[in-house]
Amino acid sequence: MRTRFLALIWTLLFAISSFAAPGPAPDFEKLARELTMQMAARHFESVADHFDGTMQSDMPSSKLSEFWTGLIGQAGAFQSITATSVQDVQGYKVVLATSKFEKTVLNLKWVFDADGHVAGFFVVPVDKPAPWSAPDYARPSSFHEEQVIVGDAPWEMSGTLTLPNGDGPFPAVVLVGGSGPEDKDETILSNKPFKDIAWGLASNKIAVLRYNKRTFQYGKELRANDAGFTVNEETVIDAKDAVALLAARGEIDPHRIYVLGHSLGAMVAPRIAQGNPQVAGLILLAGPSRPFQQVLVEQVKYISGLDGKPTPEAQKQIDAVEQAKAKIENPTLAADTRVNVLGSVIPGSYFLDLRGYRPVEVAAQLKIPMLILRGDRDYQVTQEDLDGWKAALAGKPGVTVKSYPGLYHLFMPSTSAGSGLGTPADYQKAGHVTPQVVDDIAGWVQAQAKPDQAAQ
Repeated sequence: MRTRFLALIWTLLFAISSFAAPGPAPDFEKLARELTMQMAARHFESVADHFDGTMQSDMPSSKLSEFWTGLIGQAGAFQSITATSVQDVQGYKVVLATSKFEKTVLNLKWVFDADGHVAGFFVVPVDKPAPWSAPDYARPSSFHEEQVIVGDAPWEMSGTLTLPNGDGPFPAVVLVGGSGPEDKDETILSNKPFKDIAWGLASNKIAVLRYNKRTFQYGKELRANDAGFTVNEETVIDAKDAVALLAARGEIDPHRIYVLGHSLGAMVAPRIAQGNPQVAGLILLAGPSRPFQQVLVEQVKYISGLDGKPTPEAQKQIDAVEQAKAKIENPTLAADTRVNVLGSVIPGSYFLDLRGYRPVEVAAQLKIPMLILRGDRDYQVTQEDLDGWKAALAGKPGVTVKSYPGLYHLFMPSTSAGSGLGTPADYQKAGHVTPQVVDDIAGWVQAQAKPDQAAQ
């Protein structure tokens, strides 16, 4: 879907209706908390029942569902309400429900009339994101960019090919994004880690191709028809098309094309390379080695306990994600079963596919070099995941594993207090992928064997 749901963060979603006659004063903060939790549980009809006439007309439950799905696709799974505040604005009660999502913290702004009907709804950032600026290690004068299309109709993905200046042929890297509808830069508030990497590698004579995920560019179409949807349609097919695009370019050395996956992209990278002789090697950044549902439950529990004992609202999220895990692991799960994962409704076909996929086992069968990296403050992909890769690939030639002190999931410095794992607040600070990470990736790519030695 081309519409950027995070753009809605700065946009008034629904007009405020006319003032209603005063009545018994509700507890507006309590009502805002209840409505927020109902949204997170996807009880959109219950939320819409609290709308005034204008809101019910402008935003029926079906549209509310589409909005919420898009929002969490960009912000990550809803985690908890951290605070609420209320103020009077021109006869209305405006409540800010400050809410933790997986990748950010947002204010859900509920506007109530005197009777407690919802007269308006906003989603606003806690702080306005700063514009992206080039990292110091990028040398824009040493490369140029070209807009390309990855894949064929009806799934043509907009992409950017970053090419070093000169004749080549150059080694090249395909960037494969994480979970959710990621754009080609993996934009999260002010941060664009894939753009950092592309510009950094291109400054080191390595071409880079990055492109929108299918779920980002065609979200509406996929939601309308998701029968049989799997990680192949989400990620794998387009990544293979991206590799093939590079292999056909005269400026690219077709024998030195590497796939760099981040998060989910790293987890499925072995599948992208499996049986594909065009992939010369893999670079796995923060790749889970454990089942998706297990990692998700762990994340929610960690975030819910950051402030001590989980609040009742947070416990509801823990219960919900554990119920989703049980449904995913149920032997009777069918392809057309709908699984509600913290507000995202996903077809059973997706999880049936992943249940049969063991990334570390597939990686162990590949005969190509691999670079596996993790930041040691990453709470989303933990040391247990890195240990899983190490154990499966122990003794395998051509495998390099490295951990970076102080970095969180985006391979940027964590600014969270303490020395343990980071927190969602890390995403709020504008930054860049750490120079050492870019240098290590560039050095590894440049050091790889020629194609006749790297073939599978």
